[in-house]
Amino acid sequence: MKDYKKILVVINPTTDHQPALARAVELATRSQADITAFLSIFDFSYEMTSILSSQEREAMRQGVIDQRVAWLENAISGFSQSNIKINTEVVWHNRPFESVINHAMKGQYDLIVKSTHEHDKLKAVIFTPTDWHLMRKSPVPVLLVKEHDWPVEGKIVCAVNVVSEDEDHQTLNGKIISHALDLAKKFSASVHLVNGYPGTPVNLAIELPDFDANVYNNTVRMQHEQRVQYLAQAYNIPLENCHVEEGLPEDVIPEMAAKLDAELVVLGTVGRTGFSAALIGNTAEHVIDSINCDLLAIKPDGYKSPLQD
Repeated sequence: MKDYKKILVVINPTTDHQPALARAVELATRSQADITAFLSIFDFSYEMTSILSSQEREAMRQGVIDQRVAWLENAISGFSQSNIKINTEVVWHNRPFESVINHAMKGQYDLIVKSTHEHDKLKAVIFTPTDWHLMRKSPVPVLLVKEHDWPVEGKIVCAVNVVSEDEDHQTLNGKIISHALDLAKKFSASVHLVNGYPGTPVNLAIELPDFDANVYNNTVRMQHEQRVQYLAQAYNIPLENCHVEEGLPEDVIPEMAAKLDAELVVLGTVGRTGFSAALIGNTAEHVIDSINCDLLAIKPDGYKSPLQD
């Protein structure tokens, strides 16, 4: 897989504390990457001041940008001891996700890193509209960071789809696992494959008197286990790191991530368009919404962002 040589970090303008930048520095120290700290700002009131000329509005916008550049330079100064080059970029844009994705595509970045917000009362990660847009529309892998350390010898979960023998599914599985193995090598972590399989359809058991639900269930489970184990063997992952459970992916993946105390879940997302592959649409969003650790979202090869010409 392509190593992370250029990392784009989405800066949170509401706080001086930047977990995404800290995680990016951690990654960069292990892959000699360059980092760009990227801040997208916008204030509608500056656009609506009709009594000002366009030049005056532009001057006011530039004044705000200059202030944020100074703030950003101060924010990254705490990482100066890391010996990692951190560039800064502040842009004026009314849709942050568009500015991030466009900058990532134009600059040929290998990874976008953004922090998520944890709701104190719910003890759950709250994903913002920008997070969703990045996962759906970015052709570049997106790492959503929760505020915690990646321990040495931690666990990385790959959410794999083995329902179809379609080549696109297999390629995406391989891409997910390759990203996980590369990160596992950098952090001395172990990779685990997780898959959910559907239970017996209730209507079948009702409509067919001779239908044996147990035989059906065991057959489906064995088929999923064999395919997951085949994947594991192809990538030299220990068979004891294969986890196949009955249930929907949006239930099985978060439950297994919590059970394993994983630091990272890697999954495939295809946005709202494209082939019917692993974790489309609502399934992916339900999985993502329930995961209480870092998340790396990977697009299939050939994915074209709706922001691309």
